[in-house]
This record gives sequence, structure tokens and C-alpha cells, in this order.
Amino acid sequence: MDLPVMPPVDPMLAKAVPEIPAGQHYEPKWDGFRAIVFRDGDEVEIGSRTTKPITRYFPEVVASALRELPERCVVDGELVVTNADATGLDFEALLQRIHPADSRVQQLARSTPAAFVVFDLLALDGEDLTGRPLSERRALLEEAVPGGGPGVYLTRTTTDLAEAQEWFETFEGAGLDGVIAKRTDLTYQQGKRAMTKIKHQRTADCVVAGYRVHKNDEAAVGSLLLGLYDDEGVLASVGVTSSFPMARRRELFAELQEWVTDAADHPWTAQAQASGTRTPREAESSRWNAGKDLSFVPLRPERVVEVRYDHMEGRRFRHTTQFSRWRPDREPETCTYAQLEVPVRFDLGEVLAG
Repeated sequence: MDLPVMPPVDPMLAKAVPEIPAGQHYEPKWDGFRAIVFRDGDEVEIGSRTTKPITRYFPEVVASALRELPERCVVDGELVVTNADATGLDFEALLQRIHPADSRVQQLARSTPAAFVVFDLLALDGEDLTGRPLSERRALLEEAVPGGGPGVYLTRTTTDLAEAQEWFETFEGAGLDGVIAKRTDLTYQQGKRAMTKIKHQRTADCVVAGYRVHKNDEAAVGSLLLGLYDDEGVLASVGVTSSFPMARRRELFAELQEWVTDAADHPWTAQAQASGTRTPREAESSRWNAGKDLSFVPLRPERVVEVRYDHMEGRRFRHTTQFSRWRPDREPETCTYAQLEVPVRFDLGEVLAG
């Protein structure tokens, strides 16, 4: 492979801001795997956000790149997988695509194929474009990449703030994650948080049903384990919150000792997990957690905390939540899924159609 921009490339990143800034270039924020695709004739390489090659896991994306990208180019984008009826994104299915067995990789490529959504052009033919402004890179990208699928799509863009705000409010229903804002004069800056991202922020009251000990201090809390009650009154594990300074982690460890209970008396026993209850150890056998200790200290589910979160992935929080405050005024039994805001469904096809 001989391109003007060679792997590895450290992708340009975004920093979070609370509101969509005016006077910029806007794109939907896709919820997938960030990827840089390099094509030089018959050679294709896919680099991850951490710059590691992930080409072997996505043979169908290699085929799409050979079919739908220019012969010599480097493009930045997002690998995504749609749900069964192709109306939204399915991040859980995307996670399953990283598998060590080639036979499984090939089977998943057929059953849950990934698509590549392109949003930037780093090189074309023999020219390095990273020093050019975004406005020029985008114009060249639109000329070079048809982007209509079936394997490679060109992300939608707008410079209309009102339209970007509408995307922020509606596209979440198709599984998207917010809005990205970029200055039109922005050059491509590897590894720098030179763009901005605007994500949904919501709050939820959750039961604190356990904690994990901090990896560097056995007398400090690493994370609090959160639960919500389902319609049958079963407490399900929904995620963690862990945004505490070290001094506060030690204080929490001491404060929580009076709530520590026997594992056999806790809602998240091995038997409960076997019967279908979501517990913090559910992902223990996942290859993503190979060798990771997912044990926890069980607490009587009596304390309630308010946390900030962006969105749900199925029945759990998609990302680590942010601690907001304790809620001594709330009864644990009132912490149910019913309190959560459910985005109005929006067809992914309308987002991809541009």
C-alpha cells in the first residue's frame, strides 16, 4: 500500500459541549465504531479509533470499499450495523462482530453485515488533503464518493442550525447519538479534539444495589452499581456511575458498609441471572471482558441516586452515567423503567437517504 496518508491514523475527535454552536457545519453523530478506511487499488485496510487494524472482522466492508470507494483514497467514518428490520442502529450486534474465530466472522458478515458511513476525506489519488479546510474536503468527498449504498453511505450535512436542532431531536429515534459540529475552515488534526459533539443528557433515579472496589485502593469505591425495577418488580442491573474524586471514593466506601448484605439475600444472585434477570456479572463470559473481574459487593437496595445519562442501549445505559445527587426523598420501588424518556421512532433509511 502506497498512499499519501498511510496507516495508522489517529482519528480527529470531538469534545462535548452543552448546546449546538451557531455558524458551523453539522452532521448526525453516528453510534458505531469509528474507522479509517485506506484503499490502494485492490488493497484495503480498516483502522480503528485506537489505530489498530480491524480489517479481518469486516470482510463485507472490504468488499464494499472495493466496490464503492475511489481506487486510491483514505476516508474517515463510522462502521454501523442496523437492526433486523433496518429501521435503526444495533450497537449490540456491532459489538458481536469482533470475534476471534474466522468462521464466526464470516457467518456474522452475512447475518449482521456492517455498513460504512463516510464523513471525511483525508487523501484522494496522490494528494494528502488533511491540511485543506473542511469545506474543500467535503466538496471533494461528495464528488468522489457516491455514498448511496448498499455498503458505503455519505453522511448528511447542513449549515442550517435549525435543521441541525431538528436532527438532534428526531434522529435519536433511529439510534443516532446526537450532532457533531465542525468549523468549515477546520483542517484534519489527528488525535485532537478539534470538533464538538452535542449529546442527549437526561436524568434517572436509580437504586444503588452494589459497588466494585477501586482497582488501586481496596478501601475505595470504584463504581456504584445501578438498578431499575421492571414491570414484574424485578430489579435489573442497568449500569454504573463512577465519576468521583479519590477522596470521595474512600468516603463512599466507609459510608456504604452499613448497607453491605449477604450475596444470597441479594436480588442479583447467580440463580436470578440464570432465570433471566440482568445482573452486573451477565457479561462476564463476553470476549470484551475476558479476564476482567466483574465481581461486586452487594448492598441492600435501599438507597437512591440521581444520575445523568445520554441514552439507553436496550435495557441498560449505553455509557457510564454521571453522578448527580443522592435522593433520600425517593423510595427504591419507585425507580422503574417507566420514568425513562423513550425517543420517538425514526426510520434510519430517512437518515441515510440524505
